[in-house]
Amino acid sequence: MMMKAGLAAAKALRAAGVKDIFGLMGSSVLELYDSLYDFKDIRYVGVRHENCGMHMADAYARIAGRPSLFIAGQAGPGAANMVLGLAQAKLACSPVVALTGMPSTEHLGRDGFQEIDQSTLFIPVTKRVLTVPRSDRIPEMLLEAFRIADSGRRGPVLVQVPRDMFNDRIDVEVPDSIATRHHEGGIPAAAVQQAARLLQTAQKPVIVAGAGIKWGQGRAHLLRLAEQLQIPIIASSGHSDVAPTSHPMFYGQAGARGNPVTNAMLLDADLILAMGTRLGFSTTFFKYQFLSPNARIIQVDIDPVAVGRHFPVALGVVGDAGELCQGLAEVMPAPATIPWQARNQRFRQEREQLLQQREQAGMSADTPLHHQVVYKELRDAAPPDTIFTLDTGSACGQASDQLRYTETPSLVTSLDWAACGVSYAFGLGAKVARPDRCVVSLSGDGAFGMTVGEMSTAIQCGIGTIAVVLDNGAWGSEFAYQRDYYEDRFIGAHCHSPRFDEVAKLYGADGYYVTERGQLADAVSQAVKTGNPTVIHVKVTLDDVRGLRTDAVKHRAMV
Repeated sequence: MMMKAGLAAAKALRAAGVKDIFGLMGSSVLELYDSLYDFKDIRYVGVRHENCGMHMADAYARIAGRPSLFIAGQAGPGAANMVLGLAQAKLACSPVVALTGMPSTEHLGRDGFQEIDQSTLFIPVTKRVLTVPRSDRIPEMLLEAFRIADSGRRGPVLVQVPRDMFNDRIDVEVPDSIATRHHEGGIPAAAVQQAARLLQTAQKPVIVAGAGIKWGQGRAHLLRLAEQLQIPIIASSGHSDVAPTSHPMFYGQAGARGNPVTNAMLLDADLILAMGTRLGFSTTFFKYQFLSPNARIIQVDIDPVAVGRHFPVALGVVGDAGELCQGLAEVMPAPATIPWQARNQRFRQEREQLLQQREQAGMSADTPLHHQVVYKELRDAAPPDTIFTLDTGSACGQASDQLRYTETPSLVTSLDWAACGVSYAFGLGAKVARPDRCVVSLSGDGAFGMTVGEMSTAIQCGIGTIAVVLDNGAWGSEFAYQRDYYEDRFIGAHCHSPRFDEVAKLYGADGYYVTERGQLADAVSQAVKTGNPTVIHVKVTLDDVRGLRTDAVKHRAMV
């Protein structure tokens, strides 16, 4: 069928299941935009910066559990602005498809207007870079990008199209729909039996569950296994939503951003079931600081490179972690006695004591507010199914183990990429993916200032995210390093921010200013009722900040 290439591209996006598009308008893809005008079943969310748009698409994919799309409408600078967001998506295994233009074919290789070697630029930060060679292959390569992004270990795929190709008339057939995700193959029965034998000889097993459980929708199988065999669940860093916070077998997050109970359990364990986790840096620091060196490890991951990469394993399985949980539950019925029951009770008591201490600390009336007060009021006031997005840094890093999660997924963080200024954009993307759920984005004042322009996106597109900005007047982690290791020799650690609640009102959003205990809970409750885009500016103390990367500064402190 003859049609404009821009129309064929729009039909391909519909066939890939695209319901929402994040983008920043540009002249490189005008024919596609003109075709999308008639596609009323696809929502367009226009952003103010390509990097922020990529973060929105990343969070959308993580929350929706399916590929998302971002369009950088301008070649060269517009495309280059996506690099940080693509790198974030790659580390998060997030299936984002990014579409961008290139200079016209007759200008390629001439160092012309807005020309850069985009392919080389994007190779390190994507799963694949696809360059369309002919206009009649635009729909084919777009569909291929969605398939690649959603297969195996998911990740971002870039499609770049010379700008003149969208104007061509082409003879193509575009399918009505395609399946992007395919079954990867089951867990071998022999692997299940071997894992069962290791479990039968264990005295102190624990499960470390990560993103693989969430991506594979394996929470039900994970909980069944944990309940049936009474094995404690610990979340890998950044994935505290892998199980309900209130579940009796869930103990919290591991690593430097975790809590002392989970880390003590891991040091005490004799068998670690690493389910859908790389046992990466933020969870382990790549050493036995948070893991018992004597524990045998069963590691299951969809990515063969991840299995046994950082720690030797007694059993490595390439596949879906949820399927192994299901297989183990089927071959290992609940025993009459649990050898590790006394261990569980001891750590459960410690867990309850920790939660009580947090609740007590959250009652402090000191001003500026302590972080524990913020966490408690968010636990109390945010609806149970709230999605939280967190920025990097001291206050937000500590929050991931402190908040309450009931559904999976409910948490989006920067993970080991640790990019600053991501949370607000994450929150906008998450809210577009799940408009029925409350979304709360937690940022420091410095981080929020990086993306404040996206309040315009929230207002223009009616995205009712609640942004909570913790203002301590500093880059918290760096302040903590200079305080603790460099004798208070502060340089560059402080930052000045305006009243972001007032800025929000100028944009047309709701704004609240919080200085005392109880005001944050009230503001969150009111924001939930109105459903409007909201910014809550909270004055917090600098006393609570701490640097988590002691490995990065210890040697310098000795100089």
